Amino acid sequence: MPPEATAPTRSVHEVVAWSRGMVQPALRAAVDGLPASVRHVAGYHLGWWDEHGHPTDAGGGKAIRPVLVQLAAEAVGGSAATAVPAAAAVELVHDFTLLHDDVLDGDRTRRHRPAAWHVFGVPAAVLAGDAMLALAFDVLAASGHPAALTGVRVLNAAVLDLVDGEHADLAFEGRHDIGVAECVAMAERKTGGLLACACALGAVFAGAGPDEVAGLRDFGLRLGVAFQHVDDLLGIWGDEAVTGKPVHGDLRARKKSLPVVAALTSGTPAGRELAALYEGDGRPVADDPARAARLVEAAGGRAWSERQAELLLDQALRLLDSVASAPRAAAELAGLARAIVRRDH
Repeated sequence: MPPEATAPTRSVHEVVAWSRGMVQPALRAAVDGLPASVRHVAGYHLGWWDEHGHPTDAGGGKAIRPVLVQLAAEAVGGSAATAVPAAAAVELVHDFTLLHDDVLDGDRTRRHRPAAWHVFGVPAAVLAGDAMLALAFDVLAASGHPAALTGVRVLNAAVLDLVDGEHADLAFEGRHDIGVAECVAMAERKTGGLLACACALGAVFAGAGPDEVAGLRDFGLRLGVAFQHVDDLLGIWGDEAVTGKPVHGDLRARKKSLPVVAALTSGTPAGRELAALYEGDGRPVADDPARAARLVEAAGGRAWSERQAELLLDQALRLLDSVASAPRAAAELAGLARAIVRRDH
């Protein structure tokens, strides 16, 4: 009997620590190769040092995507160690998006400390993000894995989807005719695409067949949209001390997030009142975001997003069951998925 069949299932905390221990050295080695002009900003953003370059123990994020890559590889009978370059590449792309997102959204805080652009300036943060994106593809290409070229194409497609989704998200801020289906499609591209990519890359680096790759991609896509629902809920009702982001920040920016769009299109009195607040220059929302939050909830937006997150989680887990061949890795992947959807930060 293979060791995987008899080994006990690890907790989410243990799995994340295991993955981090394998992927962090690869990330550090990759970032060390960046030009000094952007390496400093990248390392600050990743939580490795402060603005002066002194080592620090600041958190580097949840590291969800690398774990998805490695567990997806194991779930179809592959090796987590072989998938490390793919895991590092996906995390570099994720951090590229965060550096740029903070600039685009004007968010001054990231991971409980000043965002990189607020410390080093917008040009430095943008260029560091660009460098991390280029580095991600270099890590894949230099891996020597037989599926490296396929991996590059899978990752590139996800980045293009992500950019398209981010463009739609920003465009929504100036529109008052967003439908729920359009908003969900945006979330699929902006957030779902990279989680789908992480799972697909794990399968690709495990040498899985097309059906397994497609199944894990679909698992990741549904999990990613569920992740976005939760992220949007936390952007309105999350505890700032836990999330590290300003309370009601998404409302102040008049973000057309999933629960907001559900509320705006609900046809309820609260939804119509919320729409009136969102129109014009948006000052009523910025001046009293707590009122806007109450209206989103009264219009059913909060409850709808909570239901959708659980529904998508259920669909994702059924897809996982249909393609996974390694029970322990599948159980750990399912446990991670539940933790992602039921998180508080």
